[in-house]
Amino acid sequence: MSKHIVAALQIGASPKGTQFTVDKILSYEDQVRALNVELVVLPEATLGGYPKGSTFGTYMGYRTDSGRKEFAEYYKNAITIPGPEVSQLEGFSSRTGAFVVCGVIERDNSTLYCTMVYIDPVSGYVGKHRKLMPTAAERLVWGQGDGSTLYVASSEKLGNIGGAICWENFMPLLRASFYAKNLNIWVAPTVDEREIWRSLMKTIGFEGRQFVVSAVPFLGTPEEVGLNVPTWDKERNCINGGSVIVNPYGDIIAGPLIGEEGILHAEIDLDIIPESRYDFDVSGHYARSDVFQLTVDESPRSNVEFKTR
Repeated sequence: MSKHIVAALQIGASPKGTQFTVDKILSYEDQVRALNVELVVLPEATLGGYPKGSTFGTYMGYRTDSGRKEFAEYYKNAITIPGPEVSQLEGFSSRTGAFVVCGVIERDNSTLYCTMVYIDPVSGYVGKHRKLMPTAAERLVWGQGDGSTLYVASSEKLGNIGGAICWENFMPLLRASFYAKNLNIWVAPTVDEREIWRSLMKTIGFEGRQFVVSAVPFLGTPEEVGLNVPTWDKERNCINGGSVIVNPYGDIIAGPLIGEEGILHAEIDLDIIPESRYDFDVSGHYARSDVFQLTVDESPRSNVEFKTR
């Protein structure tokens, strides 16, 4: 069967903590099942939270004690992979029959990563992608992923699923590397609510000739969600949503969902993909490998290697 229902679950992290956010995700279980959704994509940093407006007490040349304490609290809300929160998402996936892609803040030893996890309804947790390049002040609190997590999941029903987090999607060479992995569905968790983001999602759909599911959080006003966002309009939502679903011709077929939480869903027909690539296959007949070549290092990078004789 080539037709499937895919969805973006547009929610934000609960100010009460990570478990409250997990509970919020689980509260959508009946809706996901009722809609027969086979893929659910959640926004960037859904578990762990996106600390919009925070500087973590960092100034050029010094850091404050209060900023260190703030980071320590943020660290506590991050998750391990695998771990109890991932196990709860596995249960959600298994009970609904939906493949789940969720943006999380991952704790690995003392470093945090902006990550998305892939969860299969049968196999459970199958892989993750760590954001390669955090943007601007995100670099204060998130490490950089390496090529070993340029992960693509293989779903029996949906085919290859992969993608990038937030502004990674603006990186042309990263996009080229994923296009070569022959995706059916590009997933793009983000916190970018702007119109220019939706233009990029349309470009990726058209350029890669694949479906795109981009999930954006909804977070209310600074007072409602307990964030200190300097210079921000206090009446304006911190993140106003904007999730979209795009087809291989670059058309938005669902969304944008703006100004509220909820499930944005659409029916997709995977048979459209080979039709759309008839005249443009960016990594196939439209590539010029005699002129352009890209080398991607997918080896894990560690600063310490232990060897035993």
